[in-house]
Amino acid sequence: EGLIEFYDSFKDMFEFFCKNTTIHGTIRLVCSDSNRMKTAFWTLLLLASFGMLYWQFALMFSQYWAYPVVLTMSMHSEPKMFPAITICNLDPYRFELVSEHLIQLDRMAEESIAFLYGINTSASLFHVNEKNLLVKDLSRRGNFSRSSFKLSQNFSLLRMPDHSNRSGKKQSNVGFRLCDATGGNCFYKTYSSGMGAILEWYRFHYMNIMSQLPVIINISDHEEQIEDMVYSCQYDGEPCRPSDYVHFHHPVFGSCYTFNSKGTDPFWTATKPGIPYGLSLILRAEQKDHIPLLSTVAGVKVMIHNHNQTPFLEHEGFDIRPGIATTIGIQQDEVNRLGGNYGKCTINGDDVNVKLLYNNSYTLQACLHSCFQRIMVRKCGCGYYYYPLPPGAEYCNYNKHPAWGHCFYQLYSRLRNHHLNCFDQCPKPCRESLYKVSAGTAKWPSSKSQDWVRQALRHQNGYNSTSNRLDIAKVTIFYQQLNYKSVNESPLLSVNLLLSSMGSQWSLWFGSSVLSVVEMFELLVDTLVLSLLFCYQRFRSKKT
Repeated sequence: EGLIEFYDSFKDMFEFFCKNTTIHGTIRLVCSDSNRMKTAFWTLLLLASFGMLYWQFALMFSQYWAYPVVLTMSMHSEPKMFPAITICNLDPYRFELVSEHLIQLDRMAEESIAFLYGINTSASLFHVNEKNLLVKDLSRRGNFSRSSFKLSQNFSLLRMPDHSNRSGKKQSNVGFRLCDATGGNCFYKTYSSGMGAILEWYRFHYMNIMSQLPVIINISDHEEQIEDMVYSCQYDGEPCRPSDYVHFHHPVFGSCYTFNSKGTDPFWTATKPGIPYGLSLILRAEQKDHIPLLSTVAGVKVMIHNHNQTPFLEHEGFDIRPGIATTIGIQQDEVNRLGGNYGKCTINGDDVNVKLLYNNSYTLQACLHSCFQRIMVRKCGCGYYYYPLPPGAEYCNYNKHPAWGHCFYQLYSRLRNHHLNCFDQCPKPCRESLYKVSAGTAKWPSSKSQDWVRQALRHQNGYNSTSNRLDIAKVTIFYQQLNYKSVNESPLLSVNLLLSSMGSQWSLWFGSSVLSVVEMFELLVDTLVLSLLFCYQRFRSKKT
C-alpha cells in the first residue's frame, strides 16, 4: 500500500483524475457537481469531443492504409551516359532456304491485288534481282534441308459485302477467314483499309514461311558490313569505333545496329549539350526491295532506348526519310516508383512470375511479350514467330498447326483488351528513364550540294549508288540539355506525418499532449486494479 495508491471507491478515483489530469475540461465534471445541468452539459461536450477525435482518427488511418503517394519533381544537372541508339535498314534478308516460298508468296500477293483492285503489280512490286537477294544457304551450316512446307490457299483475301458507315457512305472491308481445328467457329480478320489487309495477310503467310528457318541463325558470315548502311558515324566530333555497335537481324525491319548498347564505355559520356556533341550518322536509305510487302515505308527505322534493353521497334521506333537531314533532340526524364504497398513495380524483374524470354534487362514490353508467348504456346501448341521461344517449343506454321492463326488473333485481341492476365503479372519497373524527343527536318543534300556530297561519299565511304532518286539520309541525335527531370513517388502520409496529425487532432479537441494519453492509460489500469481488488474482497467475504 505504500507503493500503490488505492482508492476507497471509483468515485474517489474519478474525482482525483478529473482534478489532476492535464486534459482540458475534465475538472468541470467535479467542480460543478452541485449544478447537475452544467455537469450534464460538460459530460456531453467531452463525449462529443471524444467522438469527433476518434472519427478524425478513423479518417486518418483509412487514408494511411490506402497508401496514397505524392509526386515530387526535382531537376539535376550532371554529365551522363548517352542513350542506346538502334537503327534498322527496313530490308529483311530473303534467306535462300525459304526463297522459293517467298517467291510463291509474292505471286500470290500479285494475284490477290489484281483480284481485289484489278492492278498488275508485277512490274512495280516484284521486279527483284534474285542474285542480290540470296544469302548463303543456311542448310550448309547444319543438317537443315529444304522442307516440305507448302503455302496454304485457304487464307485468300476477300472483299466483304458493302455496308454503310456512320456518315452513310457505303464501305467494303477486306480480310481473310480463320477457322479452328475442326473447321468451324470461323471469323474474318477484316480491315477497312485494303492496304492494311494486304500487309497483314502477307505477314501472316510470311511468319509461316520463316518458321522453317532454324531458331538460332549465325548471320555473321553473310551479313553486310556496317559500312554498307552507315557511311559516316561521329560522336562528339570523334569517329565511331568498331566496338561501339552490335548487330542483329529483325525479321521485319531487316539489318539492325545498336550503338552504345551496354552504356559502360566512357567514350559515350555526354559532357555538353547541343548538336556538335551528339551522334551524327549518314545512312544508306536505299530500298533493295528484298521483301516489299512487309512494309510500305522507305527509309531507316530509329529507336532511342535505355542500355541493356531490347529495342521493340514496332512499338517505339520512328522513321527517317530518305533525302532528309533529321535533327533529334532528346530530353531525359527519370521516374522512381515506391513499390510495395504503394503500387506494383519491380526492381529488376526477379520477383515477377513471368520468366523473360529476352536476355536483356527487365522492361514492361519484354514481360508482356514473354507472357503472351508462353500463353500462346500453352493454348495454341506453338509460338509466335516475332517473339523468342520458351524451351521445347516451336514456331507456328499452318502445315503443322492449321488453326494457329485462329488461336493467335483471338488471344492477341484479348491481350489488347486487357482480358489476359499479362498486365496483372507484369508490373512497371520501379526505376526507368524516359526520353522525350523533338525533331526537325530539312532537305539534304540540297540541289546545289548533292553532286559533291555524293562524290565525297563515293571516294571516302564506298558509296556506289547510281540511282537518280535520293537514297541517303542524315540524322543527328543530341541532348538538348544535360539537366534532367526526376519524378519521385513519396508517401502522402508517412508514419511521422500520421503521428503529427494525430497529435494535432488531440490538441485541437482536448488541448493536451502525449502525457495526457499516459494519464488516461493510468486511469484504465487503476480501474482494472480496483475492480480486481473489489472482486477479491467480495469473494473472500462470501467464502467467510
